Amino acid sequence: MNTLMADPWFAGLPLKDRKTMLAATEHLRLRPGEMLFRQGDQPSGFYALLRGTVKMSTLNENGREAILIILDVAAWFGEISLIDGLPRTHDATALDEVELLVLPPVMFAQLMSRNSFAVAIAGMLATRIRRLYGIVEDASLRSVRARVARRLQLLAEVASQRSGNAIVPVTQEALAMMLGISRQTLSRELQFFSQSGFISLAYGKIEIVSQNGLFTFCDKE
Repeated sequence: MNTLMADPWFAGLPLKDRKTMLAATEHLRLRPGEMLFRQGDQPSGFYALLRGTVKMSTLNENGREAILIILDVAAWFGEISLIDGLPRTHDATALDEVELLVLPPVMFAQLMSRNSFAVAIAGMLATRIRRLYGIVEDASLRSVRARVARRLQLLAEVASQRSGNAIVPVTQEALAMMLGISRQTLSRELQFFSQSGFISLAYGKIEIVSQNGLFTFCDKE
């Protein structure tokens, strides 16, 4: 419960809804590289991450992977297919040892009949749509440096909400895939931000040292 309360969305639910959700969930564990679901699968639950990280990605017909986001502890996900009844839009894969809670579709549907829960889900979707619009805008209008800065800002914002620090648990390879740029191009930009004192690079993670420093590059075309 304490882990999940790190997510502002879950923490903002009425106590009655939180208790109903937790009472109906089941535990699930995944090994590194194991898939939670594949693109095209029928929805099988609403998920919460208790431990580990999960990547949401897709493959094109040539086998090239695009990573959309890396989800970490306390994140809830998987609601879209439960709402529209259509197959999963992306793959979800464990990057390390993962522990999840799974809320069955039937219970999700029952909770959606509660105004408080339905409004909360609408708020979750609105937040994600705003972020998606920002990502599309970045890809169309921003320079590579501005795109990297803005994505780091976004990831740091999410990490800060859940863990209280601005340490982004993402590899450089995964971040390059998220941005649709080469690993070499990303490395050059990260070195620039590191040498400027805005970030600190470590294995499998990036610490945001100065969000204000990154912000100065976010709106540059």
